[in-house]
Amino acid sequence: MKLASLKGGRDGRLVVVSKDLTRCIGVGGVAPTMQAALDNWEVLAPALSAVAAGLERGEGDVQAFDPRQCAAPLPRAYQWLDGSAYVNHVALVRKARGVDMPASFWTDPLMYQGGSDVMLGPCDSIPLAEEAWGIDLEAEVVVILGDVPMGVSRDEAAKAIKLIMLVNDVTLRNLTGPELAKGFGFVQSKPASAFTPVAVTPDELGAAFDGAKVKLPLLSFVNGQPFGRPNTGDDMTFDFPTLIAHAARTRALAAGTILGAGTVSNRDADGGAGKPIAEGGHGYSCIAELRTVETLQQGKPVTPFLKYGDRVRIEMRDAQGQSIFGAIDQDVVGYQRS
Repeated sequence: MKLASLKGGRDGRLVVVSKDLTRCIGVGGVAPTMQAALDNWEVLAPALSAVAAGLERGEGDVQAFDPRQCAAPLPRAYQWLDGSAYVNHVALVRKARGVDMPASFWTDPLMYQGGSDVMLGPCDSIPLAEEAWGIDLEAEVVVILGDVPMGVSRDEAAKAIKLIMLVNDVTLRNLTGPELAKGFGFVQSKPASAFTPVAVTPDELGAAFDGAKVKLPLLSFVNGQPFGRPNTGDDMTFDFPTLIAHAARTRALAAGTILGAGTVSNRDADGGAGKPIAEGGHGYSCIAELRTVETLQQGKPVTPFLKYGDRVRIEMRDAQGQSIFGAIDQDVVGYQRS
């Protein structure tokens, strides 16, 4: 089952979307919003699934599905947690900042709590006041959870995954260092994130999701050029159930919590830093990682961060080449207060 939120009101209007992402149908009679569905998921999911089956047969008040009319699947969320499951990425980015990485990072997940009151839709622009902040994309896989009790086990945590989607977790690289140096986490360096048009139930991924990891290439493009295609199942030090159990160690998580695995990063075949796609590698899911590799190899970074007018596209395709979640497709613009 594929679900989306069309723009309208603060929380959008829930629709069920066809498998080929061309048609949708409103389900206000079942649940008016995504959060309403998640609040009573065990009861409402079967009804939504029945609508989805009917949609595939052409039943109901069907309309064309336009990703440009989509808000984020959860336009605002009770909680947005992001981990760093791909420790290779953490090690490279910290090396670029001249900061050592503790050995514990390989055994104890990093995680931060991001702002979740404003989420960007898949085709919304990225509005920022200064290019000098170092605007970067971060392509990630995220899950949406049902209610999770405090102290949940890893096996129990896996059952809490209700939906899966992708995110562009925009980062302002030139603000991260000074902010983290204060020892109190991200705020200004993490503006609003953007999500794919649809969130899908785990069964939509078939064998590509084993209950813990998604195992498909995550495709990123900058200004139409291939930038990254790392496999999300490779080099994932902490899987989703582990991340969920970590987050719920000392508190319960409410239905509608979004949890990310962090920037996807693959090592090269020889175990070293990944190579650009142009050199036969898997590329990268953020510019910072490429700049780190350039620094290691050439003594300085070469690739600039994003500028106004640049366009980012992020999506994932199944074995048949069909887009699973639809694409995040957004440009960077100068922010002007209305």
